[in-house]
Amino acid sequence: QVQFVESGGGLVQPGGSLRLSCAASGSIFSIYAMGWYRQAPGKQRELVAHIIRSGITNYADSVKGRFTISRDGAGNTVYLQMNSLKSEDTAVYYCNVALARTGSWGKGTLVTVSS
Repeated sequence: QVQFVESGGGLVQPGGSLRLSCAASGSIFSIYAMGWYRQAPGKQRELVAHIIRSGITNYADSVKGRFTISRDGAGNTVYLQMNSLKSEDTAVYYCNVALARTGSWGKGTLVTVSS
């Protein structure tokens, strides 16, 4: 089973940017869709962006126009570029399979948006 390791989180001021990376232990090229999820304190984990193998992307309304999901050509890394960050974006961010049964969850990477 493919394992995911997320990185790139940190503390950023409102309006700032971060780029998250998700490294897979094996090739994810054959996976139909990959996604970035987040879980804020006291809330359920939610899917905020996903990318289909064809390159088509989709975003939750809360991040549309601010976040961009992409994957590298080799198919082993998925990125999430986050711009114009807001305090409500504070959460632990995870990557995993989207639109299908998820695999094992990694530890995630914490994003804190605060002045």
